[in-house]
Amino acid sequence: MNARTALLVAITLLAIALAVFLPAMPQPVAYHDFADKREAYGIENFLDVTSNLAFTLAGMAGLLAVLRPRACFASASERWPYLIFAVGVLLTGAGSCYYHLEPNNESLFWDRLPMTISFMSLIAAQIVDRVDVRTGLLALVPMLLIGVGTAVYWIVTERLGRGNVVPYGVLQAYSVIVLLKLAAMHPSRYTHGNAIYAVFVGYLLAKGFEHFDRQIFELTGVISGHTLKHVAAGLAGLPVVYMLWCRRLVAQVAPDAAVFGREAQAAASPR
Repeated sequence: MNARTALLVAITLLAIALAVFLPAMPQPVAYHDFADKREAYGIENFLDVTSNLAFTLAGMAGLLAVLRPRACFASASERWPYLIFAVGVLLTGAGSCYYHLEPNNESLFWDRLPMTISFMSLIAAQIVDRVDVRTGLLALVPMLLIGVGTAVYWIVTERLGRGNVVPYGVLQAYSVIVLLKLAAMHPSRYTHGNAIYAVFVGYLLAKGFEHFDRQIFELTGVISGHTLKHVAAGLAGLPVVYMLWCRRLVAQVAPDAAVFGREAQAAASPR
C-alpha cells in the first residue's frame, strides 16, 4: 500500500470512528426556521422554494453532458458514476423544493437523501478518473448504500425519539475532504480535471450563505442567505458539466465496448 492509498484509508477509518463514537445529536428544531418566509403566487417560502431551480438546471445540464454521443469516456462504464451524479443533483432540486414548502424533519429527509447520492457518486467518479477504473466502479454501489444509509439512519432515529444526525454530517465532511485529497494527489486521466476545485468553491460559498442566512436577509431586505445557498450549491455542479463537455483523454485505457462502444475510440482520437 503506497502512502497516498494509506492516507485515504486513514481518512476513511477516522470518519467511521467519528460516526460511531461521537455523541448522538438530534436535528436542531431551529434549523427549520429560515429567515425568508415571504409568500408569492400562493407559494410560501417562495424564494427558498424557487431557488432550487439552480439544482434542476445543473442536473439537466449534467445529463446532457454525460449522455451526448461525443462525451469523452475511455471506457463506456465510466459514464455511470457521472450519470448517477447528475440524477442526484436533479433530484436534490426536487427534494429541496419539497422540503422548503413545509420545512420539518420528514420533508428534510427527501432533501438530504439525493444529496448523499450526489456526494458518493462524485467520489466514485473521481476514483475512476484519477486512481483506478475498476476500483471506482466497484466502490460505486457500496458508497451509494452507505450515503443513503446515513440519511435513512438519521430519520429513523428521529422518529424513534433519539435523533442522531452525526453520521450524515460526518459523511458530508468526509466527501469534501476525500474529493479534495483525490484532486490534489491524483492527476486525472482527462484534461480539465482541475475544474473539480471550482466545486469546492461553490460548496464553501453555499455553507457560508447558509450560516449567515438571517444576517444576509436583514442586510439586503431582499434575499436571504439560504436562497443564495441554493444558487451557489446548484452552480457548484456546473464545473463538473464543463469538465465533461470539454475534456479529452490524456492516458490511454482499454475501452469497454460492451455498453457504449464507439465513444472510447472517439475520445482517444483528435478532434
